[in-house]
Amino acid sequence: MELGLQGRRAAVAAGSSGLGLGVVRALAGEGARVAFCGRDRGRLESAAASIEGEARPIVTDLATPEGATGFVAAADEALGGVDILVCNAGGPPAGTFASTPMPAYRDALDLNLLSTVAMCEAAVPAMRSQRWGRVLVITSATVREPAANLILSNVARAGATAFAKTLAREVAADGITVNTLQPGLHDTPRLDDLGAADRGALAAAIPARELGDPDDFGRVAAFLCSDAARFVTGVSLPIDGGRFAGLQ
Repeated sequence: MELGLQGRRAAVAAGSSGLGLGVVRALAGEGARVAFCGRDRGRLESAAASIEGEARPIVTDLATPEGATGFVAAADEALGGVDILVCNAGGPPAGTFASTPMPAYRDALDLNLLSTVAMCEAAVPAMRSQRWGRVLVITSATVREPAANLILSNVARAGATAFAKTLAREVAADGITVNTLQPGLHDTPRLDDLGAADRGALAAAIPARELGDPDDFGRVAAFLCSDAARFVTGVSLPIDGGRFAGLQ
């Protein structure tokens, strides 16, 4: 299928590894011009060298709204505009209500909610002017079914989902789609951060009997950025191998 992404300008946040890198690879592979960010210059440059197509690394920290806005500004300068925005960020630390101090909520909201708001504030007005744009927000399957010991992620990413759904309805008539992707367990460094040593056991608990592949995830993201997906907006799509058992 021709996705119509040739020459489109895409800004992908937190794209130096994991799911973000899968999205960068997919978009660049479809001919999009991509700028992507991360905090570690060495990791960014290594990722850029592995990508077929145009992918420009930008060093920035999304932990503050100012950093998030700065990324969009840098991507706009590097590419001459931003047609596609992929909002993504690393997950906050694990913890329960009893173990999580109040300041940690502010940090999580900055990283996983307010960074998304800031990036959209920086990118969406130009999309409205040109009457074409794609916004994807990578959240988590825990938005549908909150996970134990991940209270910060559950809270912040639920807020990002509500923001994206509201924005989708406001900008749909301007030719802009806004969707969220809700990944389940994928084979990424995030599992290491959470201390998940036995990946075989994790895969066995998924109906598909395997962990997700970040490159497969990226291809789903690329479709939602395509011309063919212009009537798909306000959607929260689980990508979890069938793990979520609810009807919606």
